[in-house]
Amino acid sequence: MALYQKTTVSDSPRSELHAKLGLTGAEISINNMPAGSCVPFVHSHKQNEEIYGILAGCGKAIIDGEEVPLQKGDWLRVSPAAKRQFFAGKDTPLSYICIQTKEHSLGGFTADDAVIEK
Repeated sequence: MALYQKTTVSDSPRSELHAKLGLTGAEISINNMPAGSCVPFVHSHKQNEEIYGILAGCGKAIIDGEEVPLQKGDWLRVSPAAKRQFFAGKDTPLSYICIQTKEHSLGGFTADDAVIEK
């Protein structure tokens, strides 16, 4: 059995990768929003922080009532309790990755967790 999983995502509005990759420590989704659209709900989480990476386009997030402009190359971390909603630009689509993981669960970073073979 291979110790890796590979998948390809399309340009669909939302692709969730947990089942496709057999993820056990994070949820990852790729999101593609047409110009002028928005996530149709405000949400928060009980335990999971979210990390958003803007892949293309521009738009905004409203987090606890504060408007945060977003553009390609931006990265944003949102605490679990924060109420959030995302909007594509009026004339520009927005594509982003969302990584969701339990807050304070990281036991080490790349160098700390790596096993280097010599």
